[in-house]
Parts: sequence; C-alpha cells; structure tokens
Amino acid sequence: MSLDIFSFATYILSGAGVGLLIGLTGVGGGSLMTPLLILFNIPQHIAIGTDLLYASITKASGVVSHQKRGNIQWRIVLTMLAGSIPASIAITLLIYFYFDNASEYKHLLTKTLGVMLVITAIVLMFRKKIQGLSAAKPSTTLDNQLQKSVRFTFFSGIFLGIMVTLSSVGAGAFGTAILMILFSKLPSMHIIGTDLAHAVPLTFVAGMGHFIVLNNVDFVLLAGLLIGSIPAVTLGTKIGTRLPERFMYNLLAVILLILGARFVFF
Repeated sequence: MSLDIFSFATYILSGAGVGLLIGLTGVGGGSLMTPLLILFNIPQHIAIGTDLLYASITKASGVVSHQKRGNIQWRIVLTMLAGSIPASIAITLLIYFYFDNASEYKHLLTKTLGVMLVITAIVLMFRKKIQGLSAAKPSTTLDNQLQKSVRFTFFSGIFLGIMVTLSSVGAGAFGTAILMILFSKLPSMHIIGTDLAHAVPLTFVAGMGHFIVLNNVDFVLLAGLLIGSIPAVTLGTKIGTRLPERFMYNLLAVILLILGARFVFF
C-alpha cells in the first residue's frame, strides 16, 4: 500500500479510536480494529494480518505486568497453546497451498470475522450469566478442574487458533469466557492474565504466518496504529473509571453485533 500523509493520519486516528475504546471497556482490539480497518477500505487480508501483529505487541506489556503479580496459570496457557499454535500454522499453510491469491479467500476471512464478532457480542451481553454459570459449578480444586478439563482446554485452543488466524478475533473476550467456564476456581485477575498469556504468542505466530507465508502485513499501517493507540489506551482507562461499566459493555456488544451481521450477511 502506498504511503501518503492523509492515509498515515487515518491509520493514527484509527489506532487512537480503538485504543480509546480498549481503555474504556478493557476489551481487546481485534474485535474493534479489524472491522474498522475494513470499513476504511483496507483489504480484509491486510487488515487481519496487520491487526494480529498489532494485538501481539499491544498485549505483551500486559503479560509482563500479570506475571509480576502471579496472575498467570502457565499449565493452562501451555495446554491451550499446544492446540492453538499448531492449528494456526496449519490453517495458514492450508490457505497458502489451497488458494492462489488473497481475492480467492477474502470471503472466508470476512465470514469468519462476522461470526466471531457476533459470538464476541453475545459473550459481552451475557458475561454476568457466564460468570454465574461458572460460579455455580460444584466446589473443586483448581488442580482437579485442570485434570478434568485438559481435553476441553486443548480443543478450545485448536478452535481459537483457527478462528483467530482467520479473523484476528477471539483471543480476548471469547478466550476469557472459555476460561471462566472451564476454571471457575480461578480469580478474575488470573482469568485475565492467563488469557493474555495465551493470546500474545497465538496472535504473534498467526501474525508472522500472515507476514511470512501470506504476505498480508502492512508495517506502515501497523506503525500508524501503534502511534495512535498507545496514548489513547491510557486516556481511555482514565475516562473509563467514571463511566458505568454495564452501559459501555452493552454499547460495545451492540456495535459488534451490527458489524458481525454486516460481514456475515452482506
């Protein structure tokens, strides 16, 4: 994509807008950034590939912070990665060998993106009930839950590896919902930290696959998004403490639902 000042300014503003929403809601950028870029006429494959690397970079500092606080359950992370990383690599290679160019698989990316946006919207709308469902499980230790849920955790990783690679969406809100259901004994901050620790290597591997294998990453776009989003996240976090959480989540869910329906049906 050719660089001009107007386009680069648009990238910075896009990053700032999404960064502000991330700060306000705590929801990751994949569900917001990719559809916004597509609406700004960035090709689907470029939007998804670039956003995957954007996500891995912006989430990395969160992993360091949660690790210092002991919020990451690495056994769960490694079990999910055992499924998600091979799945991501496999789906990238499948696209490379099966399709001749991006125009042939753009509809697959768009439809997958739409489905994941709808799922994410539903998770946000019913997050309290999901939390209640996990809390209502019989009281067991975390070790027992992990032993009983190894296969579900592994296959959840496979599902996330495929869907995140195809859409850049799912490693955040949907991954968190999976962990809440499977591991009800985990404190909320451990859920967040564990999900982040899984999301960073997954989005990095998926993004590098899009870059090295499919040539779907625009680094000028990536730089503009990072310049705009990093200060905006801080601003959004400060503003978010003054706004009602329920209103912000419901508003975001409605936006994602509308965007998801658009990509699925149109």
